[in-house]
Amino acid sequence: MSQATVKTAVDSLAAAITDNPKSARLKYRAEVNWDGDVHCTSQVRDLPPVPVDEPEAFGGGDAAQSPGDLILTALGTCQGIMYAALASAMGIELTSYKVKLEGNLDLHGLFGMGTDKGIPPGFQDLSYESIIESPASEEVIRQLVDAVEAQCPILDTLQRPIKVTGTATINGKPGYISAKAA
Repeated sequence: MSQATVKTAVDSLAAAITDNPKSARLKYRAEVNWDGDVHCTSQVRDLPPVPVDEPEAFGGGDAAQSPGDLILTALGTCQGIMYAALASAMGIELTSYKVKLEGNLDLHGLFGMGTDKGIPPGFQDLSYESIIESPASEEVIRQLVDAVEAQCPILDTLQRPIKVTGTATINGKPGYISAKAA
């Protein structure tokens, strides 16, 4: 897909939202099935299933990205998509873009051994470095970086507290809500 094609798509979507503000509301859905051991498969729309596994140290076969890898991948790919979309909308030519991401996890929290020390089970921090090549001026690229940082939905989701709820259906009986998921 060319930069002109991306610009046309972005402009058309923005116009559609302007014409019908309710069309801006989207609902994402996914279904994940456990395949045994620590291997799962994620299904989204009619796309091919995506395997999810853990490294051998966690009892997996290291045959696919882990959930932690997918968080980094989600942030990195969202940034890449936003760079492509906003650069095209701003008339900025990108020669190349890549992002390097890292996340730090303390296994004390993951295994419930750090609760009394305030160690969470999830990532303690995430960091990334966007590497941008473009013939545009540094000032223009900085404007692009600022726009991407302000508008990237996955970055926003990771930085802002959001409501997450969940229920469990246990042996056919729906409606169980754990204290953590409430």
